[in-house]
Amino acid sequence: MFKSGQCHLDDSFTIVHDHLPLAEIKKKLDKYKFVVVAGGAYFIIHNYEYRLIELGNESTKIIDWLESLNWLPSTVVSTDMGYYSDVDWRRPVLVKNEKEIIGILTSEQHIERLEEQKRQLLAYFQTLAETINDSVTAVDEAGEVLYWNLTAEETYKIKKEHIIGKKIGEHFSDESIVLHRILNEGLPVRGQYHRPNKDTHVLINASPIMVDNKIIGGVATEHNITNIIRLNEELDSNSALLVPKSNPFGKMVSGSPKFQEALKIAQKVAHADIPVHLTGEPGSGKEMLAQAIHYGGTKADGPFITLNCSVIPPGLLEIELFGFQKDIYSTDQQTLQIGRIEQALNGTLFIEDIDKMPLSIQGKLLDYLIDYRFYRVGGVEEIISPTRIITSTSQSIDVLLREGNFNEKLYYHLSVISIDIPPLRLRKEDIVSLAKNYIQEFSSNYKKPAPDIDSEVITQLVNYDWPGNVRELRNTIERIILLNDKRSIMSEHLPENIRSKEMVNLTSSKKGEINRQEQGLKNSEALEIEEALRKTYGNKSAAASLLGISRGTLYNKIKEYGLS
Repeated sequence: MFKSGQCHLDDSFTIVHDHLPLAEIKKKLDKYKFVVVAGGAYFIIHNYEYRLIELGNESTKIIDWLESLNWLPSTVVSTDMGYYSDVDWRRPVLVKNEKEIIGILTSEQHIERLEEQKRQLLAYFQTLAETINDSVTAVDEAGEVLYWNLTAEETYKIKKEHIIGKKIGEHFSDESIVLHRILNEGLPVRGQYHRPNKDTHVLINASPIMVDNKIIGGVATEHNITNIIRLNEELDSNSALLVPKSNPFGKMVSGSPKFQEALKIAQKVAHADIPVHLTGEPGSGKEMLAQAIHYGGTKADGPFITLNCSVIPPGLLEIELFGFQKDIYSTDQQTLQIGRIEQALNGTLFIEDIDKMPLSIQGKLLDYLIDYRFYRVGGVEEIISPTRIITSTSQSIDVLLREGNFNEKLYYHLSVISIDIPPLRLRKEDIVSLAKNYIQEFSSNYKKPAPDIDSEVITQLVNYDWPGNVRELRNTIERIILLNDKRSIMSEHLPENIRSKEMVNLTSSKKGEINRQEQGLKNSEALEIEEALRKTYGNKSAAASLLGISRGTLYNKIKEYGLS
């Protein structure tokens, strides 16, 4: 507690025996600021108390004089001790180390020290609150705002001087303030979705501040996910139609026996109007097959809506799926958010990466699948929405099921029909036909003549492993059509990573050049990844989708290139 540099100890003192006469004490006080009387206890006399001693007989022993005045003894503390709750600060305190008394601390000095500690702790808190990217709000037990950081100013467009010192309810309606509930219930909140106004979406973490089991205030951090919401809406609005609505299975021809089997099953169940589960690596064509099942079945005239569980934060996923209703009696339409199930009414909802859906939401989805009824988050009105559900995972969820990380009843409900899509590297016979289809599609979209494919390019396309599967091939062809106007697609039009596949077969004399080209490829690829992450506000799942690669591949690339 009293380590060097933490406080100032007064060392102008002398220690005397308790049988010394008052005359000697007066002489000591002329030389020292304090006199410490040692005997059975320690008594400290300050030099400003000199006039009291003058009133006594000079021959009187100091101990007798102190006892006659009921003089309070002083507390002795050690430098290696912690916080002192039993120190009597009515008298100066003696501070000692392992060997001796090293100084005296008065109550005034102690108060100064506490005030300095308070200033330092406040500086730490303020620096922490301003360093993080979330809005930070601190209130006292009455709901009066004690702290409001710059991020909160930017999020809510309320300056510090307009809210600090005022009740938080003056700026927000009571039912929308999570901190009010924290103060009343004393229970923390983690990852709760909140929409404080029509333009802002946040996820809240909040905790009560407790002292001696009593709530004295609360702190909340709010992570602004408005950009993620807008990105998600943008991705949905730009969702491509991957198959023709008429004859959706027509272009999905394949020379792969395994893929042909998957197509046959999909065509049979399209009209059955039952849940279907699709498995396959990222980019293998699960969404394409889901669209084909939708447009080839009884729900073809209804909407086709997607929900990607790996892109949307868990705290927001329930809102996105079932919707949000703040107050069913409110006339403010901004309090109502229609969920994906309702958006897909009489159509199909394709839930991607359902294994990333929290167990609590899986249970609510299971309840919906039983009779197609549900409640919006925050609502009390029962909603009926007969929507077909198609789900997908990038891998088998049997392992998750065994580990208890997937709802068993939901799994059996969804997997009545399960279709596995093989990766593109295992059906190389489809690569050329798919590439030609995409050339025709994007040439028509961009109003360009369809180019031919050079034989060397065909070889390179077939020899490439396509870790991003069909999506990577589709994105590659789109980029080629968009950026080039030649009559034929030549090797130089291919991305470096596809061309580099051929380079490994060159002679050792060319290895130095290969290394330089590969380094250039890495630099180019790193820049593409950084640009994708910037466009998706750092959302790695969305960035992987834009790049046409799997999330696992993206994470490995980020680690390889040392990207943040």
